[in-house]
Amino acid sequence: MALPLSAIQIRDPFVLSMPQDSEYWLFGSTDPNIWSGPATGFNCYRSRDLIHWDGPFPAFRPPPGFWSREQYWAPEVHPYQGKYFMFATFTAPGHFRGTQILSADRPEGPYAPWSDGPVTPRNWQCLDGTLHMDGDGTPWMLFCHEWKQVHDGTIVAQRLSPDLRSAVGTPVFLFSASEAPWSRPLDVPATRSREFPVYVTDGPYVFRLTSGKLIMLWSSFGEQGYTMGIARSTSGTVLGPWVQEDEPLWSKDGGHGMIARTLDGRLFLTLHQPNNSPFERAFFHPLKELEDTVVLDLPSGTAGNRTAAGRRAQ
Repeated sequence: MALPLSAIQIRDPFVLSMPQDSEYWLFGSTDPNIWSGPATGFNCYRSRDLIHWDGPFPAFRPPPGFWSREQYWAPEVHPYQGKYFMFATFTAPGHFRGTQILSADRPEGPYAPWSDGPVTPRNWQCLDGTLHMDGDGTPWMLFCHEWKQVHDGTIVAQRLSPDLRSAVGTPVFLFSASEAPWSRPLDVPATRSREFPVYVTDGPYVFRLTSGKLIMLWSSFGEQGYTMGIARSTSGTVLGPWVQEDEPLWSKDGGHGMIARTLDGRLFLTLHQPNNSPFERAFFHPLKELEDTVVLDLPSGTAGNRTAAGRRAQ
């Protein structure tokens, strides 16, 4: 029996559009409790209309001896060189959180470890790795250096080997969370004893506009809770410099999204909302592409990102 999005608990939604098969695959953080206790893995769901979803299907289950048994977060799936690669965040006692790369022959998996553990620095607290192919065909991973280690979370670029099995060279700092005019310090008990204010970076996603310009979606906290903003690369390359837009794309209790396409090529935004478990659900909203950014495609006469909260990309 097909499920509506309202029946699927999921964080960090990622949609893989498959026009050749007339279907979509939805991935995300799908354990009922992603914060503590043993992890099950990642599930995925299939749809032909972005409304009715079949599943769950087991995209990843940890093999015997897998190093991480808890906190499985934010899987993204990217087709590359005839295979499908999942970038996902894992952690374990005695290990730093990091992004490991998995692979499969089909979009739905099953996925198996591809890299030898995380490809983020082993002595950094990292999360939310995403794949980006720069203009010269070089694969890069963008990821977050977490506030728990650096207090002002950052977005970092790491070159990858052509086979995506390992990191190449030194990580490159791109920007800090506090650079965005809309970002606000995180105010939770775990941060109040810190000497400096804490700023969060989550969920970077890079998108090349039709104009050739390069933008990045990323999430933090703003005036109304979890928030998603846009940065623009002034060079058109992954190394930037990156300039923050003054106002967020999504400003109230939603974030960690990406830009996907409908089967007929229209853009839509994905995110999860609300941001508290176990109530988070995937939400899709149409986007309009401009010369150097994207904006929410709102009905005529409306303003703000909540006025069209009932709309779906169809």
